Amino acid sequence: MATVGGIKDVPSNENSIEMDELARFAVAEHNKKENSLLEFSKVVKVKQQVVAGTVYYITVEVTEGGQKKVYEAKIWVKHWENFKQLQEFKLVDASVGSSA
Repeated sequence: MATVGGIKDVPSNENSIEMDELARFAVAEHNKKENSLLEFSKVVKVKQQVVAGTVYYITVEVTEGGQKKVYEAKIWVKHWENFKQLQEFKLVDASVGSSA
């Protein structure tokens, strides 16, 4: 049972199809807003917070210009209203997969 207001990790095998869809939504919304060409690669980690709906914090790996980068997307979802909104999309790590 989720604690209202608390942020908890979501196991990687829980709702993985839904999390992939939310991550793809976040990348697409970011691309529209910023006129960028990020390509979804995979979901790295998911956390959720139960509020008026659920806020998902999805760490997502993307490809941009052949380089892998990691972003964190914050998505607010209210399933009963068929509502989802990308609230934040920020770069976490630009050095994933690059040789240093």
